[in-house]
Parts: sequence; structure tokens; C-alpha cells
Amino acid sequence: MATSIVPASVQGPLLVCEEGLSVWGGVNPTTGEIVDAHHPQCGRALAGHVVMMPTSRGSCTGSGVLLGLAFAGAAPRALIFREGEDILTLGALVAGRLFGHAIAVLRLTGAEYDALARETAAEITPTHLRAGDRVWPLTPAGSATLELSAGDRACLAGDEGEAAQRAMEIIVTMAEAQGAPRLIDVERVHIDGCIYASPAFLTFARAMADKGGRVRVPTTTNAISVDHARWRAQGVDERFGAPAAALADAYVEMGARPSFTCAPYLLADRPAAGEDIAWAESNAVIYANSVLGARTVKHADFMDLCIALTGRTAQAGVYLERNRAPRRIIEVTRPAGADDAFWPMLGWLVGQAAPDRIPLIRGLEDSAPSEDDLKALCAAFGTTSATPMLHIAGITPEAHRPPAPEADHTPIGPEDFAALWRRFNAGAAEVDLVALGSPHFSAAECAAFAELMEGTHVAPGVSAIITLGRGTLGAITANGVRARLEAAGIRIVPDLCWCSISEPVFPPQARVLMTNSGKYAHYAPGLSNRAVRFGALAQCAQTARTGKAPSTPPAWITAAGT
Repeated sequence: MATSIVPASVQGPLLVCEEGLSVWGGVNPTTGEIVDAHHPQCGRALAGHVVMMPTSRGSCTGSGVLLGLAFAGAAPRALIFREGEDILTLGALVAGRLFGHAIAVLRLTGAEYDALARETAAEITPTHLRAGDRVWPLTPAGSATLELSAGDRACLAGDEGEAAQRAMEIIVTMAEAQGAPRLIDVERVHIDGCIYASPAFLTFARAMADKGGRVRVPTTTNAISVDHARWRAQGVDERFGAPAAALADAYVEMGARPSFTCAPYLLADRPAAGEDIAWAESNAVIYANSVLGARTVKHADFMDLCIALTGRTAQAGVYLERNRAPRRIIEVTRPAGADDAFWPMLGWLVGQAAPDRIPLIRGLEDSAPSEDDLKALCAAFGTTSATPMLHIAGITPEAHRPPAPEADHTPIGPEDFAALWRRFNAGAAEVDLVALGSPHFSAAECAAFAELMEGTHVAPGVSAIITLGRGTLGAITANGVRARLEAAGIRIVPDLCWCSISEPVFPPQARVLMTNSGKYAHYAPGLSNRAVRFGALAQCAQTARTGKAPSTPPAWITAAGT
């Protein structure tokens, strides 16, 4: 049954995306052009099109980028999905509900989606979808059975103030579209919408702050787009730095903690197993569900603040026990002698193999990944999958869950790692930037890199930069690791991360970068317009010292490709 999630009257040519798309990092936020170098439709523009994709994937920031595209006149006319989707749907809802920019959102069955994909253009009204000679009636989304507490109803009536009222309206609308039976309390929130990806982010946050918004539960903040204390000294343009800092300030004004990290699971007070939380930032959501056993869907930017202002969210998705079971079993053959690059590569490959369902990874029961290995895996998984969690047999806390009856099997073998290494290493061997900290480096990773660089120095003409959170910066300052890194010529930048960095903090002269992050290896070509090399942490240290990426793959990759 064709369902209207966000009704609007629009028409336009069809753009069929063969894969899900992360609008943040994968789309130019000014023009709407797809810039994800790994996406089949790279180079096409969303602007003015009726865009079809199975579902979105990647960053929770996509909702805000979509709103920014609407403000810039570069948004799609409509979004049509085959699977459930919340991130871009929320962006379309906010664009229309609060700012008068109409973007229709529909969900079709598989047969309806495939039939529409063969057409060239479509017209959408609140009641019908027309394309060629076909007409599909649209059923409004909604749940007549959504259970609201007395407190929810009071909030909707404005008893908690205008900001909380608007927030609750958005929560209820999305909950009805999701078919949620009720709203539930959350213990904490992590805000992703503090990244200044477009002026729309500040417009939204400032509007809610000016309406008296105050968080009702403990709330942390993601990495922001500037080093808050030093951006002027770093030469950041006032036209960017001032609104980026003001965006962070707006969230702090509403009571959020200025943690400014994309790795909130590194903070001392991280969630417990079974705890209902509301986190945005895709890598953090996946880590919280998969490694910590906490419960959160991948909340879109703007929804994160709405939940923080009310303490309530829809009981849907992986908040429900039945939705946490694996639906695809990934049988992994680990290449002999694999180094730490194995884990982010595995995450990317598993996400590609399970783009729309929770996977169970088998074959690693005798391995002992560190928390940093799992961090790297979860982050890379989030670039290629829309799914908010994964299981690893023998390692993650909920891997004992029986697979769903319909679960199928997919292999990942050594040849897949060899192919991905080639894909991640398309750049030239001459490297002028080593980029570490996507997600933010932990204290253990900082110590490991300091050990690798001990007694040596970054080569002339090469920059090596670590991004991290304020908490980690304090820890490595106290234990002497910061001094060791800086003695080796490593720059340490807090508050922002590689997915929000801009020139001149990102060295303008750099043409080829090297990273140990599968997440950044995926996004960097589109975000930075630079070529990329990828490798283990030891290879990054070698490259920092020499300015040259290894000329051949590591032995475990070479053996895997033969």
C-alpha cells in the first residue's frame, strides 16, 4: 500500500538512486549534487527531482542538510522510499511544518517502488501518486492508537512552554508515522545537530532557544564545526566561525553539556545495558546498541533536541525487543595476520552486505577486539548501512539473540578485503596530511600513536592532526601523552572532528591524506575534495614520518588477494 508520510503537492522528474544515500557527507549542501565518490549516482543532483532510494543511510545530520537544501532552493521535490526511513523524513517534516518548504515523503511497497522506478516523472498530491499511465492512491500515515500520557497531552497543550510544545508536536507526528504504540521516557540524549552544516542548523536551534527551550534530561553535544576556544586564532573566517560557535552556544544555552565529542561512549558516565537513551550521531548510536547494549534508534538531527526538551520518544524500532534480532548472518573468513585496519574494513564490508537489516557476524569468536577496534568497526558500518546496530558472535552482549526466521547468509572473505583496500587507496603515494580521530581518538589511541612516533618527528611538508573530545584532551594532558605527541610534531585539535573540519584548520595545501578510519576513508573524497590513502595506525605513523604511503599493501592484504 502506497503511504503518504509527509503530504505535499509536487511534481518533477524521477531520480532513482540504486543505493541508500547519506545526504550529509554525500551531497553538496549548497547545490544538492551527490558527491559521495562511492555512490552509483555520484554527480547527479537532487534539486527539483522526485528522488527514489531504498532508504537513507549514514549520518543523522541528513535531516538538517535537507532543511538547508530547502532554504537554498536545492532540495528534492519529494522523497520516495521502499523501506522505513526517519532521518530525511524528519527533515522534510520540519521544512514544511516550521518553515513552509514543501517536500513530499512517500513509502511504497516493493512492487509499487519497482513499477515507479521504470517511469521518468511523477506527480504527487496528498491523495494520489501519478506516473505515466499509473495512478496509486495514497493512504495517510498515522496511528490512531498512539497512547499519550497526561504529561504528553499537557506538553502538547503548551503547559511546558512553546519550545516543548513544538517539540512534542514533532515527536507525536513522527511516532504516528512510525506506528508507535506509545511514547517512552529516555535517560539521556546526545545532540548531533550542533554541527554547522548549513545556516538551517542555527536557524532551528536559535528558534527553539528563543522560545524558551530547556533540556529535561542529561544531554551531551556532538563534535562541532570549530575549535570553540581557538577558532579565531586558527584563522577561521568570521563568516563561518561566528555562526558555528553560536550554534554550539545555543545548545549550551538550552542546558546541554559542552562535551563536543562524536564519541560520547568515551565519557565516564556512559549508558548501561538495557538503558533507553536517545542518541544521534550514527557511529555513537551503533556503538551504544551493539557494544554497550543500550537502546536507541538512529535519531535525526532536530529530533534529538525535541527529545531533549521533552524527555520522551516513540517506542519504535530497536527500542522494542523484537526488533533487535539479526536478519542477516555474515560468515567472515578473517585473513591470516590481519592488523588493526581489519576492523574498520570489516565494518564497511558488513554494512555493504547488510544495508537495511541487523547483521550477526560469525567467524570471529576467537578474536579479542579492543573497544577502539569496535569503535572503528561501528563507525565504518554506519557509512554503508542504515541499520542502528549489529551483533558479533562471542563478542557483543546481545549476539545470543536467535536470528529471525527469515535470516539469510552472506560470506565475506579475504578477497573482499583486498578489493576494499584497493578502493580505499586510490590516492597518490605522496601524502601531505595524516588525519586521525574519526570518530574522536580515545586516550588509548593517543598513547599508541605517541609510542609509534617516539623519538621521531613528522616529516617536513606533512601535517599530522588528531581530533578528540575535551575529556580525552584533559586525560592525555595529565598523563603526559599530549606532550609526547606535540614533541613529535602532531597537532591536537579538540571540539571538531574530520567530518566537520574546514580550512584553514584542514591544511589548505594538502592534496592527499592518509587515515586509519574506514568512516573517513569513505567520506573524505566528497567532504574534502582530496585523494585518500588508508592503512593501519602503524602505517599512518610511518607515513607521517616519511610523507609516503606504503607502496604495496600489507602482507595480509597481499595474501588475501592471491
